[in-house]
Amino acid sequence: MFATHVSAWLQRRGIHYGWIVAAVTFLTMLTMSAALGLPGAMMKPLGEEFGWSTEQISSALALRFALFGLMGPFAAVLMERYGLRAVMCAGLTLVGLGMALVTTASQLWQLFVLWSLMLGLGTGMTALVLGAVVANRWFVARRGLVVGMLTASAATGQLAFLPLAAWMIEHWGWRSAIVPIVVGSVVIALLALCLVRNRPSDIGLLPYGEAPGTQPAPAPAFTMNFATPFRVLREVATNRTFLILAGTFFICGLSTNGLVQTHFISLCGDYGMSAVPAASVLAMMGAFDFVGTILSGWLSDRYDNRKLLFWYYGLRGLSLFWLPHSEFTIYGLGLFAMFYGLDWIATVPPTVKLAGAAFGPAKVGLVFGWIFAAHQLGAATAAYGAGFARTLLLTYTPALYTAGAACLLAAVIVMAIRRPAKTATAPAAATTNAAARA
Repeated sequence: MFATHVSAWLQRRGIHYGWIVAAVTFLTMLTMSAALGLPGAMMKPLGEEFGWSTEQISSALALRFALFGLMGPFAAVLMERYGLRAVMCAGLTLVGLGMALVTTASQLWQLFVLWSLMLGLGTGMTALVLGAVVANRWFVARRGLVVGMLTASAATGQLAFLPLAAWMIEHWGWRSAIVPIVVGSVVIALLALCLVRNRPSDIGLLPYGEAPGTQPAPAPAFTMNFATPFRVLREVATNRTFLILAGTFFICGLSTNGLVQTHFISLCGDYGMSAVPAASVLAMMGAFDFVGTILSGWLSDRYDNRKLLFWYYGLRGLSLFWLPHSEFTIYGLGLFAMFYGLDWIATVPPTVKLAGAAFGPAKVGLVFGWIFAAHQLGAATAAYGAGFARTLLLTYTPALYTAGAACLLAAVIVMAIRRPAKTATAPAAATTNAAARA
């Protein structure tokens, strides 16, 4: 009822209610990504207070990444069965509770339950698939723009909150940095409960940009259930394009979330840089990432997506090779932040486009869900592997070199994907169409 009144009020002012749903979704994904990024700033204080090694803390973070990714193929199923609002509120509740309860933790197993299980599942429910579903259901015009902005928020939140979090940890202790996440989860869950509706038809609207009198989209060709992701995986498991996209996205996660997001502040600490300026560099990456991801969406509609991925992975690999030699000055790290940040998740739009061209709109949502799962398994590998290397060798340099070499390998193998037919190259709207239907 409240949403209906708000929609009518907005209509009188020429504003479509879909923008409200997109805004709440943006805030949800921003908060979730901030919760994902925060533990990276807490590795040192947790180790100092409880005596846990970098490897032990990294193990919990690695499992979190794995669960986050493995929820991807099932997120669309949950949204189809229970609705956008229920899934968003459930995810925010899990994250808020997990972050709040960790302030009372004193045992390593508690960290695994709260940060690995609750945080991993909660954030996984509102991963990139959420943005695709919202864009597909609520927008016809400007769908590509909406997807780009929501995708950018998923990485930007991980980085933009860290300077404030690092400052709070430095001045008030690590538990204080959790408060904004908990408060944000509660407030945004209330916004979602009051404002989010599953489809425009729920409040008597057509999607934004839909011509008046247009008939609703036809029902999906098959009914979604929790076995559907496994059926789709079995169908595409031997497909060359799927294997290349999943493999390169594994490397994408290996070289971003798992390595830089998780260990960057600790890495800078090894070179004598305190947490606040290190987190500020991450925030700078987030700013460049926001621009780079939206620009990547624009480029993916106009150029060969294989070549875009070639340059993205190649640039990232060279950046990681150069990082240990940057001398960790503000100038050196600023240069790294610019080049590395521009393609942090700029790989997403071309990857979605290639998946859509190869598998069609009926399956691209679930296929990309599995590709995204590979991304987070790569992140989990790097989160644990880099922590293990740091504990064993007392340096992150081998981990940076390994990730850089993997990126260069990804740049080469992505060109083995068959060039899509011109007819398959559709606007970004088409590539996200199945996220709500597959």
